[in-house]
Amino acid sequence: MLNKFKEIKEKGFIEINKNLDIDFKKEIEKLKIEKNAIILAHYYVDGEIQDIADFVGDSLALAQKAASTDADMIVFVGVHFMAETAKILSPNKKVILPDFNAGCSLADSCPDDKFEEFIKLHSDHTVISYVNTTAKVKALTDIVCTSSNAKIIVNSVPKDKKIIFGPDRNLGNYISRITGREMVIWDGACHVHNEFSLEGILDLKKQNPDAKIIAHPECPKQIVLVSDYVGSTSGLINFVKEDKAKTFIVATEPGVIHEMQKLSVGKFFIPAPGEDSECACSECEFMKLNSIKKLYSCLLHELPEIKVDKEIRERAYKPIKAMLDLS
Repeated sequence: MLNKFKEIKEKGFIEINKNLDIDFKKEIEKLKIEKNAIILAHYYVDGEIQDIADFVGDSLALAQKAASTDADMIVFVGVHFMAETAKILSPNKKVILPDFNAGCSLADSCPDDKFEEFIKLHSDHTVISYVNTTAKVKALTDIVCTSSNAKIIVNSVPKDKKIIFGPDRNLGNYISRITGREMVIWDGACHVHNEFSLEGILDLKKQNPDAKIIAHPECPKQIVLVSDYVGSTSGLINFVKEDKAKTFIVATEPGVIHEMQKLSVGKFFIPAPGEDSECACSECEFMKLNSIKKLYSCLLHELPEIKVDKEIRERAYKPIKAMLDLS
């Protein structure tokens, strides 16, 4: 066991013997039953993982599923803050993550000690934090939001109350524009959404004049303004399913296209390019750390396990619960 912990410390996961001939999908199904485990996968992970997950969703849906499941173990195939959120909502369940190094550039852009100092400078403000934050940042928050419900959450705050919104400046500025609420916004961003190329997207539009541009609100203002639809990951999926257009330029992490193709047969999806992308896409390297082999390994060894300090968990639970009640 000590060797397993050492390997996690060094690599972030336990590497399986490469010489073993394993039917990973079959073995994962067996382990799930043996351990009464449920696999939750985000839309941004590889399609082969989405296909064997018990539930695939965006941040809000996964948070709700984590809270409702009767499983003894939650395997969260996503990134670290998502697994933390599951642990906060299900403290008596074991929560594991295929790769401990699957972090988030947006969450990393908002260290809890710096955010606490920021709050103290605006002590009379209601603090709204995007779900893409660490448990410690959530513990400093009055209410959590997602891209799906940020408008609802902001509008729930009385108009005579001032608001801090963090950590995503693009989402914060977008919500400020559509609600008319002035907010003090933390200067953080998701490296994937923040680096889409406007020029590249407009070039794709010229090549595909009938295509509709769809974007996540974590994208900068210039991307949002040229988009035909702006919405959360689930919102984007629902839009392309219902819309009559046949081609879409997708300005979010391209992993979501797997679900779009499944639900919208006969439609064509073009991943929006990043500023420095050699390919025609912009992937989250943290989400892509998850693999079918690591999923099998973490189920087999029940490691790496996500733990949250009791005091932090109890404080972080309140703003998440407030969000779920409003949603």
